Amino acid sequence: MRLVIAFGLFVLIAACSSKEEKKHVLPFIGNFDIEYKLVDGVEVTDTVYPIVPYFYFRNQDSALVKSTDMKGKVWIADFFFTTCPTICPTMTKNLKALNDATQDLKNDVQFMSISINPDHDTPSVLKKYKKHHGITASNWQFFSGNEEETHTLGIENFQIFAGRDEEAEGGYAHSGAFTLVDKEGYVRGVYLGTDKKQVEQLEKDLRLLLKEEYGINGSK
Repeated sequence: MRLVIAFGLFVLIAACSSKEEKKHVLPFIGNFDIEYKLVDGVEVTDTVYPIVPYFYFRNQDSALVKSTDMKGKVWIADFFFTTCPTICPTMTKNLKALNDATQDLKNDVQFMSISINPDHDTPSVLKKYKKHHGITASNWQFFSGNEEETHTLGIENFQIFAGRDEEAEGGYAHSGAFTLVDKEGYVRGVYLGTDKKQVEQLEKDLRLLLKEEYGINGSK
């Protein structure tokens, strides 16, 4: 299976225009471009941030899930692998705690854990991993796809380092971050998933983003 990554300049410009109309409570993160244009004969500049491009994966039930299927939700993503002997168990534990704490927002938030070792982490393995960790939330999916393109997606778009490293325990190195992506596909925050204080900050930022930019209040 190939993971499709496609950028559209017109999408970036349209999305940038729409974000300018909102009150922004969190920063936009990522490598940006500067667009120059004439307005009433005067040259003005506009900062254009990248959006997470189209992608698709197989989930823990072997179903094909496209990024467009999750459109209209805020995403919280991490990149992991099931045989990770170091930080992944703590990341999964902390992400589960965050998911449990935000179930009042489940209709507007999509959690996703993306394997960086898809050769091993087949859908059936992901399903066992999910069950082992007691994860039953309907708004959390586990994904696997093409390894090289998954690593590229993490590094270039989700602002998470992920790659093979024979010297690292388990054969892979990754940053252990959780990424917050808004409904338009912009990265709005990156948090250390092994640090409880940063995970708590992620919950605060998530609630603030939903309330101030989308008018969505949870029950807390």
